[in-house]
Amino acid sequence: MFQAKLIIDNRDQEAEGSATFMRHDPVGGAVVTIASAASMNDARRAADAAAAAFPSWSLTGPGERRAILLAAADRLLARSGEINSAMTAETGATDAWCRFNIELAAEILRDAAGMTTQICGSLLPSDQGALLSMGLRQPAGVCLGMAPWNAPIILGARAIAMPLACGNTVVLKASELCPHTHRLLADVLIEAGTPAGVVNVVSNAPQDAEDIVEVLIGHPAVRRVNFTGSTRVGRIVAQIAARHLKPCLLELGGKAPLVVLADADLDHAVDAAAFGAFFNQGQICMSTERIILLDPIADEFAARFAAKSRSLKAGDPRISGIALGPMIGAEAVQRVRGLVADAQAKGASLLVGGTTHDSFMDATVLDHVTPVMRLYREESFGPVAALIRAESLDEAVTIANDCQYGLSASVFGRDIGQAIAVARRIESGICHVNGATVTDDPHAPFGGVKASGYGRFGGQQAVEAFTELRWITVNPHRRPYPI
Repeated sequence: MFQAKLIIDNRDQEAEGSATFMRHDPVGGAVVTIASAASMNDARRAADAAAAAFPSWSLTGPGERRAILLAAADRLLARSGEINSAMTAETGATDAWCRFNIELAAEILRDAAGMTTQICGSLLPSDQGALLSMGLRQPAGVCLGMAPWNAPIILGARAIAMPLACGNTVVLKASELCPHTHRLLADVLIEAGTPAGVVNVVSNAPQDAEDIVEVLIGHPAVRRVNFTGSTRVGRIVAQIAARHLKPCLLELGGKAPLVVLADADLDHAVDAAAFGAFFNQGQICMSTERIILLDPIADEFAARFAAKSRSLKAGDPRISGIALGPMIGAEAVQRVRGLVADAQAKGASLLVGGTTHDSFMDATVLDHVTPVMRLYREESFGPVAALIRAESLDEAVTIANDCQYGLSASVFGRDIGQAIAVARRIESGICHVNGATVTDDPHAPFGGVKASGYGRFGGQQAVEAFTELRWITVNPHRRPYPI
């Protein structure tokens, strides 16, 4: 059993009144973590610690920040076994998904390290003679990061790495479903040399989440907010941030379309679709939820995809070679099973799967999904792929855009010009030609449109998100004024 206390000022601290909450294993239901349940006073203490550390941390040179972030990447890899165990216990992650998280998170830390020397300003033209006019970027202050359970190390690292690189201090609000896993990420950064108060972690009981978020966003020292999670909760975060006039970066839900054109390499498209739809049991914001097929290849693709999916069974992630682990809980399985049942009742054909027990659900494929079915538009966040038929390119694009979400998308076709033309018409923040919807590069502008959020993580866009742009002038001569 893990113990996960708060981290404030680089010290383990119990919550007020020694309050705790428990996290249960999604496979067997055993208690795997006892975590400190922060009060509103605890949340304020964490933000106060970050505020106190900001003046000195913001003045550190890029070399020092770079060295710490690079050391953190090395420490993360060195502790991969411990992190793997925590992820599996708290979220049911398979070994493959744990390794994917750890390796990509190390890349995120290294990319942020490289960006420490890219926080630049510019000289501005001026009509006022010899006036020196500059646009300068400088650290914003305390940054609040909120990361979810489904990719805890990747998204936890993303929530805090670039803010630290820019010279900000951070408070990470850990997910209630993986408090120990998120705690380990902060441990790695502290081991790498972040000074006291630069990285703080707050965990809270589920019923206290909204109060804790309200206190943290409203704290005077918090100047930036970033949140990755559901659209429902993202709206709440955005509303609180708006009330306090705090800039907010949101990466929310998705229902990624994968469009298969008539000239596509079907084997390649099938492999990418299976990976995108079923990796981590479909519990990824970029998961392939809708596969839009042009009529000439629809039947052939459906047959090949069904054959591929039939081998993907869910089981205990501690067993070597298991492709799919459990979903985050039995309630999630029942919710997804309801979407499948609704689609079947309204005419969809179940090609593969649909089998569930406890927290497990095998890879599931439904064909002839139409707009009357809930599965057509609702995010399933589970191991379910909906096949949708289209008669033309225009209809395929219309179907892809007939959705409130717009995070990731893919287009498969051998005619690259045609595939790019289709990609440009799809309403999404991300689109890959002949690549899976589940794709990430730390330096790329990552984010969505519509109900998938706003703002971009990654690269120069993240520098802009986590710094203040200031206008500073130098007047070399005394000048006359009109009064």
